[in-house]
Amino acid sequence: MSKRDKGSMFVCQSCGTASLRWMGRCPSCGEWDSLVEESGSSPEPGAEKEVKAVALASADSLDIARVLTGNSEFDRVLGGGMVPGSLVLLGGEPGVGKSTLLLQISDLIASRGDKVLYISGEESAEQIKLRGDRLGANSKNLLVSTETGMEGIIWLVDRESPDLLVVDSIQTMRSPETASAPGSVGQVRDCTMRFLDLAKRQNLSTILIGHITKDGAIAGPKILEHIVDVVLYFEGNMSQNQKLIRTVKNRFGPSNELGVFEMTARGLQPVDNPSGLFLAERKKHVSGSVVMAAMQGTRPMLVELQALVTRTSFSTARRMTAGVDPNRITLLMAMLEKRTGIILNSCDVYMNVAGGLALSEPALDLAVIGAVVSSYRDIPVDDKTVVFGEVGLAGEVRAVSSADARIREAFGMGFKQVIMPATNIDSLDHNGKKGLKVVGSVLDFLDSAGL
Repeated sequence: MSKRDKGSMFVCQSCGTASLRWMGRCPSCGEWDSLVEESGSSPEPGAEKEVKAVALASADSLDIARVLTGNSEFDRVLGGGMVPGSLVLLGGEPGVGKSTLLLQISDLIASRGDKVLYISGEESAEQIKLRGDRLGANSKNLLVSTETGMEGIIWLVDRESPDLLVVDSIQTMRSPETASAPGSVGQVRDCTMRFLDLAKRQNLSTILIGHITKDGAIAGPKILEHIVDVVLYFEGNMSQNQKLIRTVKNRFGPSNELGVFEMTARGLQPVDNPSGLFLAERKKHVSGSVVMAAMQGTRPMLVELQALVTRTSFSTARRMTAGVDPNRITLLMAMLEKRTGIILNSCDVYMNVAGGLALSEPALDLAVIGAVVSSYRDIPVDDKTVVFGEVGLAGEVRAVSSADARIREAFGMGFKQVIMPATNIDSLDHNGKKGLKVVGSVLDFLDSAGL
């Protein structure tokens, strides 16, 4: 057995943890046989250079001029358009539409005269052409390459000087400075660092596609998400026409923004009115259905919460949810039993957010309670009513953020009544408060909703 190289480390290919010696199981993530030896180097003595610091008050201000892509929903999740020199990472499940969307974005930008370089390590130029013909992407300013070596890509970028660089995907890129295989922790880290240097040096907007693991996280070291400027997650599955892009990190704008797309024969099309899309198939005058005004980033959105409460046939009642936290549902059920006397320990409770949207904000509490009690008593909630508000364990209804935006969205969609926390009423800028019902406790809410 050869002696280990000086300065080399054993790096976990799952989580990126480094170790001085090989181990059969990673001590950090628990994966077996995931530690691979990678060579490293230490800075030479005297290699340090003179550095200096500047006062923040005297530093120059940066006026960011964003570039619109032409796709309203993609511009929204980016914070208002692409920032020149930014590095964007887009992750999602196989087949969700990552390559399709970015080919559409590339064609939109190329069709207005800007040059786009699309690097694909997973498809041939002929395969990309087939998709382009289906999507109508035929701009002469859209250049395609299947090069996967970093040296060749950098040479190509220097020669073509594109305005946008798209890499599909980062896991197929390889750097000659790293001995491991493409997709390994070392290769992903080093290639991303070189793309970052390329983007900043040439002020080149760059979008990387990233694979995800079975747990839904972007594959590779966690440092990958720390390096890039923007992290986007593509949500949705093969059986849904609605696709969502959620902003997880954004150095140039708000995080947790949501873009809504619909898959059509011509690719992914932006949905300008997601509230109408999520409520399009809602049945009226049905118990267990409540419309909630949710906030996704800076955007208000109306969604339908559905509950089904039935007598359990098991010794322990079940709590099954889709789109909401099951622990939050269990907590609210316990509060209901304590504060209102509604006994639910002998009932199975099933909760669903229609349309496949996942909600996590506290403002959904009031709508959850309304849907559960409506199904339990088999009394429909008025179909022209929108509900939002946080509920505490004492049964009080607490204030939530962006109440004005929620109210405007509700009335703009034709709803006649909004039930909301009483403590939000003084902070409203909404002209006129007709149609607003304010509640301070769960009992007040049940009375206002007719339950």
